[in-house]
Amino acid sequence: MSSNMSDEKYRVLVLCTGNSARSQLAEGLINARSGDQWIAQSAGTRPIGWVHPEAIAALREIGIDISHHRSKSIGEFSGQEFDVVITVCDDAAQNCPVWLGRGRRVHIGFPDPAAAPPDQKAAEFRAVRDAMQTQVLGFLNQWQSQSNGRIR
Repeated sequence: MSSNMSDEKYRVLVLCTGNSARSQLAEGLINARSGDQWIAQSAGTRPIGWVHPEAIAALREIGIDISHHRSKSIGEFSGQEFDVVITVCDDAAQNCPVWLGRGRRVHIGFPDPAAAPPDQKAAEFRAVRDAMQTQVLGFLNQWQSQSNGRIR
């Protein structure tokens, strides 16, 4: 890896509808587990204005603090370029947002843990967190190893 490559990290945007659960989990995981190579942001088409307490708790269990995160609108990232844009909402449950900017777009869907019954919510957040560690981080590692460089 050249010195330029090591100085500049890849950028990933994780999209969902409300930006309170799945996209927040993915942003926290990427920054904590792959932050030496990636900078992650997350956003929603209709942000609900807060990060789900169960998302915060699920990541806290594995040593990641997202208590300072906020729910963000996709509009905040207008005009920015990302190497990869990942949608994480389950197509069967809701409409995923569309990213019109530059960047490789990919859908890696997960069920909405916030929709689980109250007595199953914590377990569902953990299950989505664990699946994301395998699927999202695995995809980013694979993409990076196959990439010939950034889009810029």
